Amino acid sequence: MKASQFFVSTLKEAPADAEIVSHKLMMRAGLIKRLGAGIYNYMPMGLRVIRKVEAVIREEMNRAGAIELLMPVVQPAELWQETGRFDKMGPELLRVKDRHQRDFIIQPTSEEAVTDIARQELRSYKQLPKNFYHIQTKFRDERRPRFGIMRGREFTMKDAYSFDRDEESAGRSYDAMFKAYIAIFDRLGLQYRAVAADTGAIGGDRSHEFQVIADTGEDAIVYCPNSDYAANIELAEALPLLTERGTAAEPLTKTPTPGKATCADVAELLGLPLQRTVKSLVVATDDLDEAGKVKKTTVWLLMVRGDHELNEVKASKIEGLKDGFRFATVAEIDAHFGCKPGYLGPIGLKQPVKVVVDRTVANMAGFVCGANDEDFHYTGANWGRDLPEPDVVADIRNVMEGDPSPDGKGPLAIQRGIEVGHVFYLGTKYSKAMNATYLDEKGKPQFMEMGCYGIGVTRLLGAAIEQNHDERGIIWPDAMAPFRVVLCPIGMDRSEAVRVEAGRLYQALQAQGVDVLLDDRGERPGAMFADWELIGVPHRVVISDRGLKEGKLEYQGRRDAQATSVALAEIDVFLKDKLGV
Repeated sequence: MKASQFFVSTLKEAPADAEIVSHKLMMRAGLIKRLGAGIYNYMPMGLRVIRKVEAVIREEMNRAGAIELLMPVVQPAELWQETGRFDKMGPELLRVKDRHQRDFIIQPTSEEAVTDIARQELRSYKQLPKNFYHIQTKFRDERRPRFGIMRGREFTMKDAYSFDRDEESAGRSYDAMFKAYIAIFDRLGLQYRAVAADTGAIGGDRSHEFQVIADTGEDAIVYCPNSDYAANIELAEALPLLTERGTAAEPLTKTPTPGKATCADVAELLGLPLQRTVKSLVVATDDLDEAGKVKKTTVWLLMVRGDHELNEVKASKIEGLKDGFRFATVAEIDAHFGCKPGYLGPIGLKQPVKVVVDRTVANMAGFVCGANDEDFHYTGANWGRDLPEPDVVADIRNVMEGDPSPDGKGPLAIQRGIEVGHVFYLGTKYSKAMNATYLDEKGKPQFMEMGCYGIGVTRLLGAAIEQNHDERGIIWPDAMAPFRVVLCPIGMDRSEAVRVEAGRLYQALQAQGVDVLLDDRGERPGAMFADWELIGVPHRVVISDRGLKEGKLEYQGRRDAQATSVALAEIDVFLKDKLGV
């Protein structure tokens, strides 16, 4: 490709609405152009990157035995009504009607469509296993689209769906996809972690997220530097920090704490470590009658150590909270505790509540908690002596940096990540809802076991940039770059020698299958270099009249601090080595 025949459109400054680094650099480098809120045109330079990513994904998915098809963006509502998602999903699901007033959706994912294919086509155990995938446009009507393509409304994903006869076979399909994902992200040249993830309402114990490591990531990744343990913050197990409960060594005392409504303020006032305090959070669950009206409300007191934070995902796994909970109202808190938030605790309740405590709190002795009286806290509180043992003891907190790893291999560390892929064991959730069965060896119908596997194709671009950039612009990994090599001839229109060598090298690289671009626009060297540093092409070769007279060309990798002079007679071998061709 020659730059004069391509479309290069760069900006000195990012638009005012660009928020994070990837958004700013993609706009400045001319990869995307905003069309509407959360909707972008992918310009030629950006589309080349997408196609590179898609090619790697296709090769590895095909190698893993998956079969590509293409399911439509617009899908009949009837399929989604079968699974209940048409009504259950919120406004993120874009619902539309055609001219006959029939309901359709703009698909954010394709479980229903692919299950419909499977129930029609996969009739016998002899046809299993099968794994279908597609790379398709998605739409989620985000309330507040932001961060460019990282949280846009329209995006591209690779979805794969496996169909198996039993859990054992489904496990093998899952493992094959996990291995394929590792190959994909390795080839794309990204630093990432595969972390155990929460399976949510679907249940099961097989779910992994693939997180690109980036300081700007929205997700917290917990890992042990000394082992393979890794999980997202929602799932990471928090071991009890006290192995056994101490003995009661001080009396229960109602202590004045005027105006001190937080654990940190109370600890400072009393001159105690924050770790001696206990934080109380009040939630409620509602039992509904057939008409959907509340017939009974249960109030719960969740307790974590003062320096810890409640993990709502873990709390939602507690029996009684599994069907969902909400934070209690002021009226409910007053009715059960007789006090406003900030001074709440488990001692002296007006009405009974269900008490759930974190495992560390269960082993605390002589702790500080609210006294259910404004401006007062109890010190020296002890389980069994001053208040009943808790109803439930469970892991309900977020882990912290330095906590012991569940595998016993050392302390945990936390870093930020951007989720770009997810492998998930679905089981029979969709096959049962849509009656997707196959006939086993005895001719009896059985529900298919399913797995789903997603990769955010366009999201990968943003994640790669968040991980790979500097003050000059993007630094693409070779496999994702719009062009691997850019040739920058200086004064090509004035020097026959420069024009000839640029053309020779351009043709030589093309013959080797290298994705090379020749910048023949006649730009000044500074402007030319700035464009390609901003766009992030990994390898640059400068051809100048002065260099040719000295028998040299100039090479600089995008991450290199300085250029390297290479003898003209050695440049072909030098580039072959650099590019691995």
